[in-house]
Amino acid sequence: MTTTDSTDVSGDPPAAVDSLTASDSPTISTAYADSAPAAQSGDAHPRRRWWALAVIALAQLIVVLDATIITIALPYAQNDLHISDANRQWSLTAYTLLFGSLLLLGGRLADHLGRRRMFLIGLAGFAVSSAFAGLAWNSVSFFAGRALQGVFAAMLAPAALALIAVMFTEHRDRARALAVYAAVSGAGAAIGLIAGGALTEYLSWRWTLLINTPIALIAAAGALYLVTRDRAALRGRGYDLPGVVTVTGGLFALVYAFTRAESAGWGAASTIGFFVLAGVLLSAFVTIEARTADPMLPLRIPGDINRGGAYLVSLIVPIPMFAMFMFLSYYFQNTLGHKPLEAGLLFLPFPIALVFSAGLASSLLPRIGPRPLMIAGPIIGALSLLYLAQLDVDSTWVADILPAEVGVAVGMGLVFVAMQSVGLHRIDVADAGVGSALINTTQQVGGSIGLALLSTIAASALADYVGDGKAAAIHSYDVAFYWGAGFMALALLVSVLTIRVGRDEMREEASAVAVG
Repeated sequence: MTTTDSTDVSGDPPAAVDSLTASDSPTISTAYADSAPAAQSGDAHPRRRWWALAVIALAQLIVVLDATIITIALPYAQNDLHISDANRQWSLTAYTLLFGSLLLLGGRLADHLGRRRMFLIGLAGFAVSSAFAGLAWNSVSFFAGRALQGVFAAMLAPAALALIAVMFTEHRDRARALAVYAAVSGAGAAIGLIAGGALTEYLSWRWTLLINTPIALIAAAGALYLVTRDRAALRGRGYDLPGVVTVTGGLFALVYAFTRAESAGWGAASTIGFFVLAGVLLSAFVTIEARTADPMLPLRIPGDINRGGAYLVSLIVPIPMFAMFMFLSYYFQNTLGHKPLEAGLLFLPFPIALVFSAGLASSLLPRIGPRPLMIAGPIIGALSLLYLAQLDVDSTWVADILPAEVGVAVGMGLVFVAMQSVGLHRIDVADAGVGSALINTTQQVGGSIGLALLSTIAASALADYVGDGKAAAIHSYDVAFYWGAGFMALALLVSVLTIRVGRDEMREEASAVAVG
C-alpha cells in the first residue's frame, strides 16, 4: 500500500507520494499509524497538536460567527450606506451564497494543494475581505466585501476540519478535538449575536467586520508556527473541472432559490426556476462523479450508510437552530424592547450549555458510540423547541426561554460531536478535505434552508393571525418553533435508520494506530 503524504504530528518529514488511487488510499488512522504514537509519547512537542487545535478553533469561530455578527448591526449599516429595504438581504446572502456554493471546491483544493496551505490562504483572504467590508463606502462595496468573505471562508472551513481529522488519529483524542470544533461551530452563531450587539452599541457596526482582521492574522501567525507543513494528498491528479462547475453552480442555485423564496415567495417563477436549475446541475454532478476517474466528490464518501446518515443529519439540524436565533433576536428587541447588547447577552446561556454538552459528548463517545448521542440529541432538541413554542405575551425569559435555550444547546452539542465523528469515520486520507467540506456544506445549506423556509412559514402565520401586532408576532414565532421541533424529529428518524456504526467499530481506527 502506498503511504500518503501527511500532516506529521511528530515533527518528522512526511512521506511523499505522487499518486494515490482509491484502492490503495489508507484511512486517516492507518495512514498515520507510524507517526501518531511518537507524537503522543512525548518525543517532540507532545502538546503542539492541542495548541494547533486552539488556532484552528479560533479560525473556525470567525467563520461561523460572521454569519450572524452582522445581524444586530444591520439596521445601522443600512442607514450609513443607504441600503434599500429590498437589497438589505444581500448583507447576509452575499456571504452565505458564496460560502455554501464553494465549500466542496475549497475542500478538494485542500486535498490537491495541502490543508495547511489552504488554511493560511483562507485566513489571509478572510482578513483582507473583512477589512474591505468593514471600510465599505457604499452598498456595492459592502456586498462585494461580504461576498469575498464567503469565498475565503469556503477555503478556510474545510481545511480546518481536515487538519483536525489528520492530526488527531487516536479515538479519544479525536473525540475531544471534535468536541472543541463542534462547540465552536454550534456556539459561534450565538457568540456572533453577543459580539455584534456589544460592538454595535459601544463602537460601530463596522467593527463587527473589522474585528475579524486582527483575529485572522493572529490565527495565521499561530498556524505558521504550530500547524506542521503537509504535502498535497492528490498532487499531480486531475481537477475534475466538469464536476467543479456543476456542483458549484448547483449549490449556488439551490442556496439562492431558498433565499429568493423568502423574498419573492415559493410560487414565484424565479424561485421555481432556480430550484429546477439546481436540480439539473446537481443531477449532472452526480452523473459526472460516477463516471470520472478522478472525481471531485467520490461517491463512496456519502455512499456509506453511516456517513450518508451523518451528512443528512448535518443538513437537518441547523434548520431549527439558525431560525431560533433569528426569531428570538426579533423577540428580544422588538417585543421585549432590549438594546442590541442586552439582546445579545440573553443568548449567552446557549454557547455555555453547548460547550458543556460537547465536552460531555466527547467523554461519552468512546464509551457508548455515536448512535445513542445522535438519538438523544434530537429528542432533547425537539422537546426544548416544543417548550419554546408556548411563548405568549406574558412569557418571561427566565421561565419560558432560558430552559429551552439550554435544552436546544445540549441537544446540539450531543449531535454535532457524534455526527462529525461519523462523517469522518474511515475517510481516506486523500479525501479528508472534501469529506470535511461535505459536513460544512450540509450545515451551511441547512442553515440557509432554515432561515428561508421558517421565515416564510412565520410570515404566513403572521398574516393569517387575527389580533394585535405583538400577539400576532409571537404567534408567528411559535409556529416556526413547532416546525423546528418537527425537523429535530426528522433528524431523530434519520439517526435511527442510518447510524449503525458502534463503539467497537469506532475504536478500530484507534487500535490500528496503537498496533502501528
